[in-house]
Amino acid sequence: MRAAIHYVERYDTSTENLRKVLRRKVARRAAAAGEAPAPHEPLVEATVARLVELGLVDDQAYAQARLSSLRRKGASRVMTTAKLIEKGLPREIVEATLQSDETEEAEAAASYVRRRRFGPHRSPGRGDRREREIAAMVRAGFPLGVAVGAIDAAADPVDASSPEEN
Repeated sequence: MRAAIHYVERYDTSTENLRKVLRRKVARRAAAAGEAPAPHEPLVEATVARLVELGLVDDQAYAQARLSSLRRKGASRVMTTAKLIEKGLPREIVEATLQSDETEEAEAAASYVRRRRFGPHRSPGRGDRREREIAAMVRAGFPLGVAVGAIDAAADPVDASSPEEN
């Protein structure tokens, strides 16, 4: 219980991810003691259930927070779905959370381009890397049309404004 609470204090997590973390911890301790980890499985399940009961672990809230964080960073809808499922969230929670997502794919692509310094945000002297940047965006889960549009877009008006105008 102490290890689970310490983990939850430090990291936002899903029930399945917490279960995996605790199983790894039990396996390490059991191996060090020279015993099998299987007898401790009920303890792991009881600990996870208790933290869910207390409201310290909430899959729906975790999914919503993670979705909004990933989309702000410029993750595509496909990549966001994969990352949520990777954390052990049930598919129905992932789908319900994605239904409530109001972020447009083009908006996420613009954030991705800005963060990776692609297209109009490319540093001078980096040469023309358009094809490589588009390929990177497609690999990140963006549709080809959205990737091309984001790379070929003009710089944001906020970026282009001079200090005198502010």
